[in-house]
Amino acid sequence: MIDANTISRHSISCLGPHGFHRMAYTQWGDPLNQRVAICVHGLTRNGRDFDFLARVLRQSHRVACPDMAGRGESDWLEKPEDYVPPVYMADCAALIARLGVERVDWIGTSMGGLIGMLMAAQPGSPIRRLVINDIGPVIPGPARERIAEYVGADPRFANLKSVEQHLRQVHAPFGPLTDGQWRHLAEHGARRVKDQAEGGEGAWRLHHDPGIAAGFGNLADTGMDLWPLWDRIACPVLLIRGENSDLLPREVALEMTARGPKAKLMEIAECGHAPALMDDAQTEAVRRWLVEEQ
Repeated sequence: MIDANTISRHSISCLGPHGFHRMAYTQWGDPLNQRVAICVHGLTRNGRDFDFLARVLRQSHRVACPDMAGRGESDWLEKPEDYVPPVYMADCAALIARLGVERVDWIGTSMGGLIGMLMAAQPGSPIRRLVINDIGPVIPGPARERIAEYVGADPRFANLKSVEQHLRQVHAPFGPLTDGQWRHLAEHGARRVKDQAEGGEGAWRLHHDPGIAAGFGNLADTGMDLWPLWDRIACPVLLIRGENSDLLPREVALEMTARGPKAKLMEIAECGHAPALMDDAQTEAVRRWLVEEQ
């Protein structure tokens, strides 16, 4: 029997509008397990944000945590305008095919939740159960403006401690994390600069392509109204909301519980956008919901 604690790194080749790109992902648990959970991260983050959740889910699921294009160990796209949901959806469809299963459970934080909504609304969707972490069918203007202030920034840092300090400030709404958890986010959310032209020997950069701001800018300019797609979702949905979230107002969350798939709402105290899904109470709540009524 294969140990359920198995952790491995993989990649697949995905076809976008301007050629192929490599998408990396971390896989947790028994690679033969046909019960699969896919965890998709937020706009500027990467798949290693889900390490704490994956350690809990791997006892019941095989867990795949991709670095979406332009993040983490995945390739940066040649054209920044390709950082858009249709490309992300195609990449995730390729990942599901690689995993060799017909149905998946989906856990998505922010951008990952948006991609999950779009996937779940499609005819013949492979999503069995959907966990949406702090995003809804509409995004308020002030929240879009707040995110736009940092999404395209490309700061340099002298050391990993400076990276951690930056993340503690920018992502303070993640909630009360331990020092070890902030360190984890910094270690996987930054990369060392090797090219002098990039910022000097020994400097650090955030581990994503600043070009992802192009796709977000299009969304910010046009706004978003996905209520018609929300109403088409048929699978069970768990909606997680930070009690102080500016991106998912409570009135929007409540409407999500009253129409479409009529999501079950779980609010997390002392969090804004978005709960980190790292502490034991949050990870256990997600695990319980995914395995109930199997």
